Amino acid sequence: MKKALLVVAALAVGATACGGSGGDGATQAASEKKEYTIGVSNLGLSFPFPSAISKGIKDEAAKLGVKITELDAQGKADKQSNDVQDLIAQQPDGVLLLPVDSGVAQGLADKLKASNIPTVAVASQVGDPKTRQLKDVYPGLVALVTQDEPAAGGKAGEIAAQILPEGGKMAVVEGAAGFAEVVLRYQDFPKAAEAKGAKFEVVARQPGDWVQDKAQSACQNMLASNPDVKLFYAESDDMAVGCAKAVKSANSTAKIVGIGGSKLGVDAVTSGDIAGTVCFKPEDLGKLALDTLYKHLTGEQKQDAAFVTYDTPAITKDNVADCTPQW
Repeated sequence: MKKALLVVAALAVGATACGGSGGDGATQAASEKKEYTIGVSNLGLSFPFPSAISKGIKDEAAKLGVKITELDAQGKADKQSNDVQDLIAQQPDGVLLLPVDSGVAQGLADKLKASNIPTVAVASQVGDPKTRQLKDVYPGLVALVTQDEPAAGGKAGEIAAQILPEGGKMAVVEGAAGFAEVVLRYQDFPKAAEAKGAKFEVVARQPGDWVQDKAQSACQNMLASNPDVKLFYAESDDMAVGCAKAVKSANSTAKIVGIGGSKLGVDAVTSGDIAGTVCFKPEDLGKLALDTLYKHLTGEQKQDAAFVTYDTPAITKDNVADCTPQW
């Protein structure tokens, strides 16, 4: 019996050796393939959009065999600063940074660069959007992977011109202070509308902090002081849906344009509660961000302050089927 076991063992060793010397490069390469660990500093997993980005990152990581260490900043810039310090201490191969505050993120990007940790910013600009163009990616980053926010705002402006070709008074429901998107999503809106022949006069602006209930209150306030507003531009779909409730309650005929392509937004376009949105795809964005960093780490495609984006189509009731919500 002992002799038989020795024979079996010898055959097993022989088979392994033959496999290695037989030129099975794929098997050998797989055994030698580095397993990368990537840290993710997420701005807030309780928010639907960054949560969907996280899903896209993790789904792609599973396919690539990448280990993900994710920390949740819970929408707080000071917590994100601590999270990034924790990630630096762990020395991952790279970091995906979803900034809470675009200004604070400059210091975080600098610290990651000083620690020789390749970093990709995701979904939001690093740097002051009032002084830095979106495509002028912050030095030291591998890349910024995001929507072309000004272009998306321009598409929202085109929707506005389509539904209100005569233009008129407009109110803006902004996101939370500190987010680059507050500036970027409005940047090209007026000139895109004017290019289509519609001129809008902004008579009010209030923050809705990206959420329905605050946006509903903001729109109620703006309607109370400006009952003749013809258009609300909400810088997220959640806020657009909240604003739609305020418009209905006030028996206003104001039109609403959102941005984001969320399930709430797409459903509201289908029902006619809002006139249109711009279709963002956060899961695709997470996948794209991870792929960009992974290819940089493996040497397949080295990047230096690259701007990486994807298509975000304008959506109205006429083509609502073109946007499958990912959040």
